[in-house]
Amino acid sequence: MNVIPVPAEVVPDPSVTFTLRPDATIRSDSAFLGGYLADLLRPPTGYALPVVEVAGAAIELVLLPAAIEGARSNISGISDFPDESYTVEVTAERVTVRGRTEAGLFYGVQTLLQLLPSTVDARTVQDGPWTVPGGRIVDRPRYAYRGAMLDVSRHFFGVEVLKRFVDRLSRYKMNVLHLHLSDDQGWRIAVDAWPRLATVGGASQVGGGPGGHYTKAQYAELVAYAAARHVTLVPEIDMPGHVNAALTAYPELNRDGVAPPPYTGVDVGFSTLGADLDVTYTFVRQVLEELAALTPGPYLHIGGDEALSTSPEDYLAFMNRVQPLVTATGKTVVGWHQIGAADREPGRIAQYWGNTPDPDNDMRAALAKGDRVLLSPANRVYLDMKYDADTRIGLDWAGHITVRTAYDWDPATLLPGTPDVIGVEAPLWTETVETEADIDLLAFPRLPAVAEVAWSPQPARDWPAFRARLATHGPRWTHWGVGFHPDPEIPWP
Repeated sequence: MNVIPVPAEVVPDPSVTFTLRPDATIRSDSAFLGGYLADLLRPPTGYALPVVEVAGAAIELVLLPAAIEGARSNISGISDFPDESYTVEVTAERVTVRGRTEAGLFYGVQTLLQLLPSTVDARTVQDGPWTVPGGRIVDRPRYAYRGAMLDVSRHFFGVEVLKRFVDRLSRYKMNVLHLHLSDDQGWRIAVDAWPRLATVGGASQVGGGPGGHYTKAQYAELVAYAAARHVTLVPEIDMPGHVNAALTAYPELNRDGVAPPPYTGVDVGFSTLGADLDVTYTFVRQVLEELAALTPGPYLHIGGDEALSTSPEDYLAFMNRVQPLVTATGKTVVGWHQIGAADREPGRIAQYWGNTPDPDNDMRAALAKGDRVLLSPANRVYLDMKYDADTRIGLDWAGHITVRTAYDWDPATLLPGTPDVIGVEAPLWTETVETEADIDLLAFPRLPAVAEVAWSPQPARDWPAFRARLATHGPRWTHWGVGFHPDPEIPWP
């Protein structure tokens, strides 16, 4: 079975094969999932695949409110079946996917799609047969937070591009999209109380292009689309540094009251909000309140990295006033790990982006204060790093990141001690990324590698087995229209 992420438990039955036939039906306890699966299967098979309400369908999608009966496992920690767990049972007559929640059922459907031939991802009719190997899969995630970040500030990408990115994340059971919505080069979300943030601050990007921003309606559309695929949006407003676009729109946020020109380069660390200005905190509070109202997810990300033009004293003063503003919206504070220097707000999450297993003083402070940790080690999962010296786009300050580099590490042992690791996130910064094709090139095939790091139990992960499984996914990505990097360590067909 060439499933990615590798499931916690697989019990094959070589004597059994299920074949999807032209008269097959789908029954689903989830109205969305029944139609979702049928919409994916109809184009390549040419079958009608009606979604029915009567039992006995060829594909059954079953929600179970209690622990999944008869599917207990000896694998440590799986027997309690958390919300995202699922089982897939394949007999000669039917495929039955069971989940405790719609999220678990959705992930079981992703596994089913990967068990079918790769041509199932085509959008035109293909030759069959449409077979699934017999047996049973019992699966659950290792970490609750499995995400990717897309920097839409340095280069702007429209809602349709983001929807396709959500689709690709969800197909590999990733459940968070972190959007870097503001930086020196552009402000990307409309704020009613400060309208020039979008119209003026959003009208630039790296290289001098037109930039752009999301209206509140567009953002809400993306939130709903992602939620249907069990992907949570985490919006980030980076501060107190990385704010040139905001200062351009509202010079009163600048200590000297002068609006700097729009910035289209890639340097960092030259801008700051005034920690001693009352207007700064009015601005921050109103932006966070509007963003929280748009975002049903539990997190607001307030950046906090590379504030090189903010004195250490001002940085602490700023963060100690801003973090409670996040809590007041009902959201949890997330910040890059430099936030560890400031006072700890209850439940705070420090996102570690260091490129060494030996954390710096800020990360050590976060650990000492009991912060929960989101792991984004730059030399492992930064998708904007080049694969090798010949990669046509990307950076290399954290080194070259091959698929094996992205895959071959254990989140539980990256940092000293036993930190409260909530998950793994792969950031994709866009200094050199201008098109959707650029996103695809840097994300694939490393994104599925990170997905397996975050989802699968460590004992089930093995590089030789993974590279063999990954190779079979290349044709799927071709059907998706993804131009991926042909990493030479992978035996592509």
